[in-house]
Amino acid sequence: MKKIIGIRREDKNIWERRVPLIPEHIKNLKNYFGIETIIQPFERRAFSDKEFEDAGANINENLTNCSVVFAVKEIPINLLQNDKTYLFFSHTIKGQSYNMPLLRKIKDLKCTLIDYEAITDKSGKRLVFFGKYAGLAGMIDALYGYGKRLKELGFASPLLGLKPAYEYESVEEAIIHITEIGREIKSKGMPDSKAPYVFGFMGYGNVSKGAQEIFDILPHQEIAPEELKDLHRNSNNVFYKVIFKEEHLVEPKNSDQIFELQDYYNNPHDYKSKFEEYIPYLSLIVNAIYWTEESPRFLTKEYFKLVKNRKLDVVCDITCDLNGAVEFTEKSTVSDNPAYVYNPDDDSITDGYIGDGILDIAVDNLPTELPRNSSIEFSNSLHQFVPDIVNVDITKNFDEVDFPPEIKRAVIVYKGNLTEDYKYLEEFIK
Repeated sequence: MKKIIGIRREDKNIWERRVPLIPEHIKNLKNYFGIETIIQPFERRAFSDKEFEDAGANINENLTNCSVVFAVKEIPINLLQNDKTYLFFSHTIKGQSYNMPLLRKIKDLKCTLIDYEAITDKSGKRLVFFGKYAGLAGMIDALYGYGKRLKELGFASPLLGLKPAYEYESVEEAIIHITEIGREIKSKGMPDSKAPYVFGFMGYGNVSKGAQEIFDILPHQEIAPEELKDLHRNSNNVFYKVIFKEEHLVEPKNSDQIFELQDYYNNPHDYKSKFEEYIPYLSLIVNAIYWTEESPRFLTKEYFKLVKNRKLDVVCDITCDLNGAVEFTEKSTVSDNPAYVYNPDDDSITDGYIGDGILDIAVDNLPTELPRNSSIEFSNSLHQFVPDIVNVDITKNFDEVDFPPEIKRAVIVYKGNLTEDYKYLEEFIK
């Protein structure tokens, strides 16, 4: 019996050009494991149909003969087929209401759903992700947006020479250009009256590391959060970097309790934000933290309504939880219209870079701005699991089926039934 996998086109929005498996890995799967691939035609994909065809894939609209189908984003409900195994970012793990009809349909069709977000090692570390590229693209857009915002405030700067991430052919091209901008900052400087230029990074995971990778190209010094209050250096040809971990962001509501990281993870509702003590010293904030509804908000509307003399010009909300950690992230944005200005005085937002308030960049699908690089990185981490997913005996009960443990942890639905770890989603489906 032939082993055939399918890769569907990405049609959730016009910006989505990524692919979960690249031609090189498709070729290896065929040559070393006898796994054939059918891929739907797609003109906008970061890798062309011809590249996949040259790698041995069959370009075909029909995925009916594929036992396992891979995608990046959610598959439209009307295109799901009975008894298939699907892999994609389902955005269902938090019980997201907008995708409960999708989860219900997968159950009704007796399908198996494996969510990339839940592919983890035994410690819970994610193994398959685009997060780094969200950080890379987000930081490029933040620097570009900062240059545009400064211009609207009356300040010219070397940052005006940058482009948004999606206009670069590759990360490598962006890095070369940002390196040139960095030399210009070092030699010509930034506007004096805005110095010191302090960039705060909320979080230190893959997303934050990607953002820092871009930032670190520029002339910079790293300082600890505790040093901010004593930072009186007005150098205009260097940026300052500050990384905020959980202990800088929150404290227990009970003053008799000491901060414990695991307790904060387990009981975020027992903690309150203390981030406001740092905000007055920051020029730009990158939000790259994992946030839930039980977590404190760190940039609140109330705070900015009360504080009139603000240093903060830009927030790049890469995490992009609406009204979440950044409470004034009122909507997500798209790559060619990435920013809006939030005015705390009247609680309004205005698209673009002009207006009174704080610029918020809230693109919710940043890795699509670097589609080829991000697809390569993603496929590098995913392709190793494909043979075991394809060769598994799906007729067995879930307790007996021999998925690799990393994959088994990510099976949300197995042959139409929620697996034990995801039984809690039944309430959301109802």
